[in-house]
Amino acid sequence: MLDEVESWLHRRSWSAEERPLAGLLAAKRAAGARGSVSVVLPALNEEATVGEIVATIRAELMTAETPLVDELVVVDSGSTDRTGDVAAAAGAKVVHRDALLPRVPAVPGKGEVLWRSLLATSGEIVCFIDADLRDFRSRFVSGIVGPLLTDPELQLVKAMYDRPLGDSPAGGGRVTELVARPVLNLHWPRLAGFVQPLGGEYAARRSLLERLPFPVGYGVELALLVDSLHAVGLDALAQVDVGVRKHRNQDGQALGRMAAAIYRTAQRRIARAPLTHAELTQFAREEAGGFAPRTHPVDTEERPPMGTVPEYTAARQAA
Repeated sequence: MLDEVESWLHRRSWSAEERPLAGLLAAKRAAGARGSVSVVLPALNEEATVGEIVATIRAELMTAETPLVDELVVVDSGSTDRTGDVAAAAGAKVVHRDALLPRVPAVPGKGEVLWRSLLATSGEIVCFIDADLRDFRSRFVSGIVGPLLTDPELQLVKAMYDRPLGDSPAGGGRVTELVARPVLNLHWPRLAGFVQPLGGEYAARRSLLERLPFPVGYGVELALLVDSLHAVGLDALAQVDVGVRKHRNQDGQALGRMAAAIYRTAQRRIARAPLTHAELTQFAREEAGGFAPRTHPVDTEERPPMGTVPEYTAARQAA
């Protein structure tokens, strides 16, 4: 590990308990408009979990006594279940992905939803939380928002946590361990200290997010981390331990598609090479015997920085 990273780990890694809520509320009041916080939940068929997440945030971080979060938005990317209804009933503002920037046809993908969410929110601090979390705790939000409220030098804060898988308390994060961590260590060793580089729980200043491109798919977390390093430097990045993250684990083939998108995102930043073959072929055994190929596209499109979108600029000027 680089000496710079070892030093960073000691200075820029904390536990959520190190910043009690009372102190964060005081820092938020002192920051004024610069301390406004928007929480975004990107959601696709998450009716089983989204309601509890929304209800917890509203009950613990959006009351008269604890007004840490100003805005809670669920961006639905085309759910076929009751995700939107459940989220709205729990108290979230629900916006459909396709209603945001309609002149640009939407494509499937998590990064697409996060990119468009900047148009649906107004806070100067934007906090992203995955909508499939179980046993959700409000420290997932307060923990990663806290450093941004208390330290004006920070620009992006990621959550770190244990990721259980089955009976193993730390067996999750397979794509992180098999793809993202080796890539980061080899090509961006200054980011080697991030415990959960692909984690979906992080907060950042709007002024940073609107400057960055967003891969439309699963490569978005790696891209934002790498691009933030280049934009603001390692010392403007941090991480906070929020405990244990439980969520719906995906099967091996879904993880393979995720890994391909992440690798392609990294490849684009390593060499800025032209597209060669943006497909991934996997195999499934058929009942009759043998293996059948299944080919899937790999996400390669990226949206431009939101600060260059006329509708966004106009909306911000009018606010």
